[in-house]
Amino acid sequence: MATSGAELAQQELVEEFEMFDNWMDRYQYIIDMGKQLPDFPEERRTEEYKIQGCQSNVWMCHEQAGDKLVFKATSDAAIVSGLIAVLLRIYSERTAEEINQTEPHFLKDLGLDKHLSPTRSNGLHAMLERIYQVAKQG
Repeated sequence: MATSGAELAQQELVEEFEMFDNWMDRYQYIIDMGKQLPDFPEERRTEEYKIQGCQSNVWMCHEQAGDKLVFKATSDAAIVSGLIAVLLRIYSERTAEEINQTEPHFLKDLGLDKHLSPTRSNGLHAMLERIYQVAKQG
């Protein structure tokens, strides 16, 4: 079976993270990724789009582009914005089927499962849950 774009994105992230010797550098890389997020529509910073379970404020929306789901999200916290950038790189602009078939092994592969605080980890899982929920509907 051919490797999906989401799988390739996870592999590329793992390779990028291997360039860094320590977690301070990895966190900085995540923060830098977050600074490059596209602008989030101001009118969507509402309760309807807010992700529950995140310590910081996170808003996420999506739209259909052909057979692909395009996600946009933002946060008021630098590290969380970076985590959003990681998720969007893997899951945005993919078909619902591809999203549903993509296990989030990057969490373990990158060491995020061990290095994120419990509240950030909960927030990351809440964002992942929203992505999978949208894909299941769609």
